[in-house]
Amino acid sequence: MLYFIVNKKSRSGKGAEIWSEVQTALDARHIRYQAYTTEYEGHARLLAEEISSRGDGEICLVAVGGDGTANEVLNGIGSFERVRFGTIPTGSGNDLARGLHITGTPTENLVQILDCMAKPREENLCMDLGQVSWNGCSKPRIFAISSGIGLDALVCKKALKSKLKDVLNKVRLGKLTYVFLTVASLFSMETADAAIQAERTKPRRRKRVIYAAAMNFAAEGGGVRMAPAADAADGRLSVCIASGIPKWRTFFYLPLLVAGKHTGIRGFEVNDCGTFRIKLNKPMVLHADGEYCGDVTEAVFACLPHRLYVLRQADW
Repeated sequence: MLYFIVNKKSRSGKGAEIWSEVQTALDARHIRYQAYTTEYEGHARLLAEEISSRGDGEICLVAVGGDGTANEVLNGIGSFERVRFGTIPTGSGNDLARGLHITGTPTENLVQILDCMAKPREENLCMDLGQVSWNGCSKPRIFAISSGIGLDALVCKKALKSKLKDVLNKVRLGKLTYVFLTVASLFSMETADAAIQAERTKPRRRKRVIYAAAMNFAAEGGGVRMAPAADAADGRLSVCIASGIPKWRTFFYLPLLVAGKHTGIRGFEVNDCGTFRIKLNKPMVLHADGEYCGDVTEAVFACLPHRLYVLRQADW
């Protein structure tokens, strides 16, 4: 069965227009489906939890919204073995769609999803997911794109309530919200000292940590290429850390970070691993796929290899 979870309020209301186009295409093709509209924060997770618990057959579940909506849906899925997941992007950043190479119109996205539904599950892309837990959390959070602590998380937290985002969305420049907020946050944010440890390695100390990001795809924050070589199907996370960089210098490094040209510069490090732990001497903001998780002093990031079947061709 084909289900849709729709966030009509995404991209400052643009989601409603996109869903109308998708509905028209579904009805023109006489496709049977059921659609549910989110009404409040966290609703997509509850809807996904209820839908994924129905019956005992395979479920095709499509998130129509931004990265936050997709993250809620993934965190609501009770059994990834029964679900094939799709997304029709309607958000500002759309980093999940970017990572999955989803382009074209909403109708074209729908046609690709329907084509993949008609093929055996094994011919669809099977991708890794990430999982983050932190001190005080009741349940680890799944992420598809990235999870991070520090500057990138602070920017995501600000973007969730930013009026600038609404203004830029209206002129189709919503992804620039993250760049502007990053510049505004660079000089005001506090850094922290940290102990970091990947699996089967000894803890390492880092002074003045600006951010530590566990990347499943190459880019977050509207296309900022934090880990240019990240591969969402290799069974590992790409962990990017920035530390010990004078604040005045970070401004000049920002264009290199956005372009993915920061690797090799002193103060940046990118390493692949299955699990990663960080302990801080003061709380910093934590996010998962741009969604605020809390201000924390400890976090553990883990890769869940080959966990999610996506309604995309396996040879994408």
